[in-house]
Amino acid sequence: MGFVILAMLDFGQVTDSLRFTIAAFIEILPFLLLAVILAAVIKATGSDQLIAGVFSGHSARSIVLASLAGTLSPFCSCGVVPLIATLLRSRVPLAPVMAFWIASPIMDPEMFVLTAAGIGPSFALAKTLATFLMGVIAGWTIYLFRHSNSFQQPLLAEVSGCCSASSDDHGVVWVFWRKEDRRQLFVDEIRTTGWFLGKWLLLAFFLESLMVVYVPAGWVAGALGSGAWYEIPLAALAGIPAYLNGYAAVPLVSGLLDMGMNGGAALAFMTAGAVSSIPAAMAVYVLVKRPVFVTYLLLGFLGSTLTGALYAMLLW
Repeated sequence: MGFVILAMLDFGQVTDSLRFTIAAFIEILPFLLLAVILAAVIKATGSDQLIAGVFSGHSARSIVLASLAGTLSPFCSCGVVPLIATLLRSRVPLAPVMAFWIASPIMDPEMFVLTAAGIGPSFALAKTLATFLMGVIAGWTIYLFRHSNSFQQPLLAEVSGCCSASSDDHGVVWVFWRKEDRRQLFVDEIRTTGWFLGKWLLLAFFLESLMVVYVPAGWVAGALGSGAWYEIPLAALAGIPAYLNGYAAVPLVSGLLDMGMNGGAALAFMTAGAVSSIPAAMAVYVLVKRPVFVTYLLLGFLGSTLTGALYAMLLW
């Protein structure tokens, strides 16, 4: 339907958007499959209860641990969604889940190397520390408001009910493929979660293709090189439509820095874009209830703005 409407408004863009959507989906597919399979293994083995136990312990420890795990994890903002769904269905507290969720898409070991090579080691280190700090801030924010009705049962009904059969009826079974019911649970989890996320991600990448065309990087460069006080929060906001992915953002941000962009604004642009880009926001929107979705976006924006401002102060 989206392509039909686009054809009516701008027929010449249809082919480019189709290519962009397919290419973006193929690029993320290995990470999405890895995350879906991992989530299915966790569910089929019953190890989701073990993970829940680790993340349900002492609040400070669980939030710090989740933030550290997110900083080191290889999952992007869309690929981590199946794991988040599994954790929330296993009744892991939202605070450590949000810490992991915010931190995971921003940085990983491979991204550190690419950022260090493309922008500089000091910026890569700053981004790593900002990632961890954003996870901690997000986790503690949720923890402080944990008794709010808005954060009770965060998953949407169709998601929380999806594959709701419990895998812990007979404890943890690591060799789950030897049991027919566990094998079926594994297959059902892959099929249901994969289809649910796949269809929404295709739509998200289609929308991103339009944002890339109609909100060009040149506009970002012009708006974020002014040196004004609002440059850092504006950079965080601009990261939502203009951010492509972590790998494409490295040369983009490097070019913006060469054009005079503030280092703090560059950091805010990269971190906010990784958390709340169009595909990431779409994936979160169809997973959790609206108050949690709005909180996720706010935490991404505020965390990026705060860490960007801190980095700018240190540079000064």
